[in-house]
Amino acid sequence: MERSSFASRKRAYILTSVIVALIGILVVRLYQLQFLEFSSFRSQAESNSIRRLSKEPLRGLIFDKNGNLIVDNNPSYTLTVTPFEFAWESLPILKRLFDVDTNVVRYRISQAGKNTFQPVKISRDLSFIQLSLLEEYRTMLPGVDYTIESRRIYNLKANLSHLLGYTKEISPWLLNNLGDYYQPGDMVGFNGIEAYYEEELRGNKGYSYLSVDSRGRVIESFGHGRSDIPARQGKDLVLTIDMDLQQHGERLLRGKRGAIVAIDPRNGEVLAFVSAPDYDLRDFSGRISLDVWNALRENPHSPMFNRCSMATYPPGSTFKMLVAIAALQEGIIDTDTRIACPGSYLLAGQEFGCHGAHGDINVVKALEHSCNVFFYKLIFKLGFTNLQKYGRIFHFGVPTGMDISNESSGIIPSEEYYDKRYGTRWNIGYLVNLGIGQGEINATPLQMAAFTASLANGGTYYRPHAVREMLDRVTGDVHAVEKGARALPLSKNALEVIQRGMYRAVHGSGTGSAARVAGVRIAGKTGTAQNPPNPDHAWFVGYAPVDDPRIALAVIVEQGGFGGVVAAPIAGSMMRRYLLGPGIPHTPEGSQNDVEQVSPVLPEPSTVSED
Repeated sequence: MERSSFASRKRAYILTSVIVALIGILVVRLYQLQFLEFSSFRSQAESNSIRRLSKEPLRGLIFDKNGNLIVDNNPSYTLTVTPFEFAWESLPILKRLFDVDTNVVRYRISQAGKNTFQPVKISRDLSFIQLSLLEEYRTMLPGVDYTIESRRIYNLKANLSHLLGYTKEISPWLLNNLGDYYQPGDMVGFNGIEAYYEEELRGNKGYSYLSVDSRGRVIESFGHGRSDIPARQGKDLVLTIDMDLQQHGERLLRGKRGAIVAIDPRNGEVLAFVSAPDYDLRDFSGRISLDVWNALRENPHSPMFNRCSMATYPPGSTFKMLVAIAALQEGIIDTDTRIACPGSYLLAGQEFGCHGAHGDINVVKALEHSCNVFFYKLIFKLGFTNLQKYGRIFHFGVPTGMDISNESSGIIPSEEYYDKRYGTRWNIGYLVNLGIGQGEINATPLQMAAFTASLANGGTYYRPHAVREMLDRVTGDVHAVEKGARALPLSKNALEVIQRGMYRAVHGSGTGSAARVAGVRIAGKTGTAQNPPNPDHAWFVGYAPVDDPRIALAVIVEQGGFGGVVAAPIAGSMMRRYLLGPGIPHTPEGSQNDVEQVSPVLPEPSTVSED
């Protein structure tokens, strides 16, 4: 009996110990749940009973330099589907009523992932009739609703399409690369300043919180809306663009392919940004017609291509100012240095022509008459290293940094560039074409306009910018855009020599006389850039007035021929319009055909490619 009693006491002791241990574990766990992990579990509980819905902000407005509203917003109705509530058997009805692509519906719902209570956007720009049908068939379309968004509308006399850009539905690639802010179906800025200033223009989404039951049905607004976050409207932009000048430039290039970029040399503000041909941004307000889109994409003249900042061209004789100022700054030449021009230059048995025998001339006369031989010889004294150095100073071969989403770097070749491109199949003779802006040198009209502005203002490089300031309607703050001014390492004397040569090119016996404007002193330079096997490109760069420059510009007409015949009159008309205002059509003081020619190229292995 004692043995049995002992076994019973031992079992009782073990059982009691187990019970006490279990109670202890429960007490500890209860303490953890009630005190240590209370916040975490409370958040999880609320997430199971509270749903967050996003609210779209209004996109920031855009004004021209005079404060005129040019890009506004209009309400747009967007069809949405809430995946949790949607009944797949209603998909045929959805397709019949709203002409939606069923694959799009499936894709958008699949993209929602675990967030099945957040409506996904299916189709934009619902008509009043479609909204009426939605109300009529609502009981047959569970989870289908609409939301009010905004779409861009344009109050433009000029197109300004390549500068402004447009908004469109975000692509899968952008969705993966722009962070967690965006959801499938969101609108995003595309090209131009709409893309560059996307973060400022888009604003911030708002959020509303709803209480739901165990089946996910909405009961009421959580906390009577006290936790809701209002959407924050995007910032407004004030442009630097002169809309009258922009419209005038678009008229001047109508029927042509080319570009005009005009800059205020006092601060880098872009006054006109004309790329021709262009397109009508109104076609991109809301859902674009497939016929319109295909017509734009299939147009052989590429109207959607931004020729101002994306197209690169040989600058031709407009590049001679860079070669000249580099040689002056390095002490290779001065105003007393004379180089003989017998009418041609012989190199490696190949004759490089000039458009006249200019005799012994200095740098001012060489710029005035656009003497090729002077610069053929000068480039060999300057060399690759200095060419690269001064090219970079003026932002050739690198982007200007303008506030636009699409900008090319262009090319300023170096010895390393030739080694990489041609290996050992090149020699120092390749320099000859670089002296007159041919060969592998390529620049955008934007780069040429910024370069000219720097010469005009006495050696300050301002970052070209098309936005003057940003306005925050929530706080009332006004934020001015930084000018990005940089003093160039150039002497005043060297700059004055170049300015004198450019003035003589227009008002002397040079090739730019067609740019003259009565009562205005203009400095400029023509260029006729080789474009084999097609006709040459016509260039003109210049600024005015000479004594107090207020506009600097670059004009190029693709396959236009002589710069002095085609581009110079356009430049003169632009400067007259900006400085003197609307009035009688531009008539230059006198006329003189630009007989400037480009040199032949050396045959391989000494050929300079003209691509």
